[in-house]
Amino acid sequence: MAGIEEFANLTRKVRSDEMNLAAYEDQFNQISDEILRSRFPQNSSDKDLSPPLQRLQIPKEFENSDDDQSIRKYLVPAIGVVSLVAENILSHPFIVIRRQCQVNPNLKRYHLQPITIIPKVFRLNQIQGISTLWKGLGSCLLIRGVSLAFEDVIHKMTMWPKEVNNKTTTTDFLKHLVLKGFSIALVLPFSAASLVETVQSDIASDKPGLLDVFKEGFYRINPWNLHSRTLPIWALVGPAVGFGLTKYTFALIVNGITSRIVRYRLDVAQSKGSDKIKDEEEIHEEVKLYSSLVAMITSEVLFYPFETVLHRLQLQGTRTIIDNFDNGYAVVPIITKYDGFKDCYQSILKNEGLSGLYKGFGALVLQIAAHIAVIKIAKWVIVQLNDAFSSKPSNKIVQYYNLNRDHPSNDTTISNSLSSLEAPDVDIIES
Repeated sequence: MAGIEEFANLTRKVRSDEMNLAAYEDQFNQISDEILRSRFPQNSSDKDLSPPLQRLQIPKEFENSDDDQSIRKYLVPAIGVVSLVAENILSHPFIVIRRQCQVNPNLKRYHLQPITIIPKVFRLNQIQGISTLWKGLGSCLLIRGVSLAFEDVIHKMTMWPKEVNNKTTTTDFLKHLVLKGFSIALVLPFSAASLVETVQSDIASDKPGLLDVFKEGFYRINPWNLHSRTLPIWALVGPAVGFGLTKYTFALIVNGITSRIVRYRLDVAQSKGSDKIKDEEEIHEEVKLYSSLVAMITSEVLFYPFETVLHRLQLQGTRTIIDNFDNGYAVVPIITKYDGFKDCYQSILKNEGLSGLYKGFGALVLQIAAHIAVIKIAKWVIVQLNDAFSSKPSNKIVQYYNLNRDHPSNDTTISNSLSSLEAPDVDIIES
């Protein structure tokens, strides 16, 4: 009976003083074995003894794993959606500003830094309103939709792949580039018309309708349009397709390299235990997000001069009046006479210098900064929501050893404090 009294005293002491968990478990196991051997000698062999009381150790990152997975099913792709919205909608005001700087050959202030653009934007907003920075948004979204529609139609007619990955063969990749080239060529007249809507001044031009971009696009294709001062569409197809395919291929290469680097760093961080364990879907989405962002930034910066040349060729002969970003309140007509891509490029270098190819570059810097800021804020909000939903107590169950095998085992929930562990009732059978 001494063993039973010692067990009772030890249990009361644990409840009152909250002894160290490791010491409590060792003493409890020793006393439990002694009681078993004294009261049940027929079952004194080690093979017949059931496991003593154990507290289940569950790593923090695995607690509520079912709930976390259900939350991540909706929260993980949310960052990608935010990035897509930032790229196609929230970045449009910066696109309007940089395009108006790119197409103006008489611009004295090149706005290579963001700080020179901000005062002009405030002045423009005071005169024309905030809507002037969102002009042409509808036509830009329509052009993106038309481009995807052309790609889908070509894919169904030729079975050329619309997307590529690391398992794509060289032949399929070349077919994919041909598909992209046809799509760029088909959408070119409409993208040129959309460019006009994004740069023309609201106070000097009539606001276009939603579908006017298609009317102007077909007008550019019309072969009987002999009195137009615009460059013929066949003169723009070569530069546009070459520019689009080169920029797209470069972005794919940067995306592939960046994805491997980001994946390697995530794997190293998790192997060292410096980061929470993530499932494959979460890792894939994070790698895709960062690699796409890096590819977008590098391609936009590297191909900015060629974009300037292409925009001037598309705008030539349209008699467009744009806002003057030298002062922020006047307007200026665009009158140019380039013979082609090479002549435009050489004219800019001769008359405006090398920095003339980077007019409005400060707007691109603001666009990239805003894009990154939106992603960071969205990620922070999603992480907070994830932590909030994942902070509830675990539902894992641990069973205690019952000395009376005729009754079911007691159970309790895991707790972070030792005092919450309830000692089991010990049924002693008098002989």
